Amino acid sequence: MFFQSRRQLLSVLIASATTVLVASAWVVSQQPRRRGPGRGADQTLLNAPYVGIVTSTGVERDLFHIKPTGVSTEKVRDAANAFLDVLTDEQVQRTMYPVDDLEWRKWDNRHFYQRQGVGFDEMNEDQREAAFGLLASSLSAKGLKKTKDIMRLNGTLAELCNNFEEYGQWLYWITIMGDPAGDGPWGWQLDGHHVIVNYFVLGDQVVMSPVFMGSEPVHAVDGEFKGTIVMQDEQDLGLRVIQSLTDEQQAIAILMRDKPGNNNLTEAYKDNVTLDYAGIRGSALEPNQRQLLLDLIREYVGNMRDKHAQIRMQEVEQHLDRTYFCWIGGTQSDSVYYYRVHSPVILIEFDHQRRVAPFRGRLPTRDHIHTVVRTPNGNDYGKDLLRQHYESHPHPHQ
Repeated sequence: MFFQSRRQLLSVLIASATTVLVASAWVVSQQPRRRGPGRGADQTLLNAPYVGIVTSTGVERDLFHIKPTGVSTEKVRDAANAFLDVLTDEQVQRTMYPVDDLEWRKWDNRHFYQRQGVGFDEMNEDQREAAFGLLASSLSAKGLKKTKDIMRLNGTLAELCNNFEEYGQWLYWITIMGDPAGDGPWGWQLDGHHVIVNYFVLGDQVVMSPVFMGSEPVHAVDGEFKGTIVMQDEQDLGLRVIQSLTDEQQAIAILMRDKPGNNNLTEAYKDNVTLDYAGIRGSALEPNQRQLLLDLIREYVGNMRDKHAQIRMQEVEQHLDRTYFCWIGGTQSDSVYYYRVHSPVILIEFDHQRRVAPFRGRLPTRDHIHTVVRTPNGNDYGKDLLRQHYESHPHPHQ
């Protein structure tokens, strides 16, 4: 077959992939594409139909709606198309998936998994520039800097471990789900050690979750990236919230004062978790405490482009009375701790983790941080919006 343009070829690739999925009755997309310890358990979690993060009462409905935001996503589409245009045909085939492909859910913070898409390590200078252009069009300046700094600190970890096969600044991969050239739903994913971003686009609406950000170390004190430091605002703002509470309020918010291990609950492959609200409720906070809680949430939401972050914060504020804050660990300036912010529309986890590299440690450390941001009640990866879109726009998978 002769294609008149590269864009026509890309569209046919997407259509062909969709046809394969339908013809194979969904089985093809369920095949494991990753390797490494725990793959069987991870694959079992992937095989389970997507539900999302829910409480024991089940999915709360009618939280998310398809509606205009007035914030254009044209620059994001243009950047995605520009990125695809500088890839080879073979790279394009590895990078593009149908918009509802299981590939969305195969992200993993752990370094030993085989990634999909095209890696920064194989990109030439023009391709890297275009890849960062896609990130820059989607993230805020702060979010972009944080992402780049986490990548640099993964390079620092490679130096500390003398292991440049498992760690490194450029061991990050991009996949694109759907076709950004059209007017249908689509999105992109950045996947790698300590930074994962899932970015779904439907018209002028954006859902950026799940997002995983963290680092070990969190501060490069030597080496090529000396002086790079991340996750301090997330750490300090959480501490400000807990320290603002009275003794009576802390008694409600603090689940445990000891923190012997890791506590994050919704990392890789944990798309379907039943998690009840815990801690102190937003309606029980004083005005200044509510503002501190909003400042904390804004630190995470603010990794998005500013105007889309504003829309997301409006959604968060509508449910502030039903937003819960809980804590595990100490409350001093040098403590290690875990905290969770949980409402019907946002879930944030922050965790000081045990040391893994360059040596393993038994206790959590402030030099190894994991954070996760999710959209509960079925809208991670924009799935609830996509479901509504399919209801009004029939699709072969339905």
